Amino acid sequence: MREQYIETSRGRIWTGVFGEEKQGIPLLVIHGGPGFMSLTDVVSDLGAERPVYFYDQLGSGNSDKAADPNDYSVDGFVEELDEVRNRLGLVEVVLMGFSWGCALAVSYVLQKKPSGIIGLILSGPLLSTPLWDKDQRDNIRTMPQEVVDAIEHGEKNQDFSDAYQAAMMAYYGKYVCRLDPWPPSLMEAFGKLNMDVYRTMWGPSEFTISGKLRKFDVSPRLGELTMPVLLTCGDFDEAGVKTLKDFQMSMTHASLAVVPHATHLHHLEQPEIYKAVVGAFLRECLETHR
Repeated sequence: MREQYIETSRGRIWTGVFGEEKQGIPLLVIHGGPGFMSLTDVVSDLGAERPVYFYDQLGSGNSDKAADPNDYSVDGFVEELDEVRNRLGLVEVVLMGFSWGCALAVSYVLQKKPSGIIGLILSGPLLSTPLWDKDQRDNIRTMPQEVVDAIEHGEKNQDFSDAYQAAMMAYYGKYVCRLDPWPPSLMEAFGKLNMDVYRTMWGPSEFTISGKLRKFDVSPRLGELTMPVLLTCGDFDEAGVKTLKDFQMSMTHASLAVVPHATHLHHLEQPEIYKAVVGAFLRECLETHR
């Protein structure tokens, strides 16, 4: 991987690229969170045929932090994505989002209406906070009663200390990543999660939503996406399978892959399946583009 920093209007943004010399249509990977960091595992393998670019959003990973947490906003991250893409010279590109990164990718396309977006890959996508919240409530009901009680107590009393944290990790072990132990890169990413960004934009956990994204919803506008779109999720994903099916059906050129025996981080849990699905989609994008 070749790394560099891009000087943007929001600060220094870290980027890295695999397969820079390859001739295929490049991928630009947009990480989740908000406040997480780029996970290059598995996705970097796609650099065997095309350049695969990663970048850490403002406040995340190796990039600068905002002087004021209020600078973390959907509009700000959209402008940042536009600037990063332009600075990298990605005239034609496939955008690959993970979780919150999907919200950012779709917001960018809808707000900026940019040319040259050959396709979208949306993995475990957040596209509607109300629907995400409904799916989390359904998932919580499958957990042991003591976990449910701890979550309900924490949310009612705004007490996100030990019992809530233990319940949160039990939930994550079922719906975020079932690998045991978690890969070192994932442990590092969670250890470096910038809670200023996460709380400002989202809240104290994946299922307790109190930040700026609490009313986020681009689902009514998905029909405006005319490029090929691939939706992926695990069969035990935080992003519900039925919700994603509804998203797929509202778009003109979308497909859905449900990865078996996998959760939100299904690309880490089932890497060969994930790469095969994405590879087939990228070949489809190339044929459509021609």
